[in-house]
Amino acid sequence: MTRQLISSGSPYESIIGFSRAVRVGDFIAVGGTAPIGPDGQTVGPGDPAAQARRCYEIIQAALEAAGASLDDVIRTRTMLKRIEDWSTVSQVRGEIFSHIRPVDTIVQVTAFVDPEWLVEIEVDALVDRDRA
Repeated sequence: MTRQLISSGSPYESIIGFSRAVRVGDFIAVGGTAPIGPDGQTVGPGDPAAQARRCYEIIQAALEAAGASLDDVIRTRTMLKRIEDWSTVSQVRGEIFSHIRPVDTIVQVTAFVDPEWLVEIEVDALVDRDRA
């Protein structure tokens, strides 16, 4: 099966040796996505909703580069620095996914690579063969 690697241009990709997303067949995995702006800086310091929106923007671009869309997402994993942000971040998720309702996991982590990050998000997607 063909393995397609998708880059988002994150400065961490070459340092750590990872891809933003990998597509194998109809399955796409998007790795932990942080709220990094095009300038390499953290988007929305102190604002978990703004950071979640930025994560989903990056995820959407990666999915599109892999030939998919947010509608193909079957699982999300939300990692929070502060568990009390779960409701705020979940509202953003709900705006995006309320019509397809993928499964979700929310966990609190001790820290992220950048101390300004409040959230990282991962998704898995399965491309609909009838649409592809």
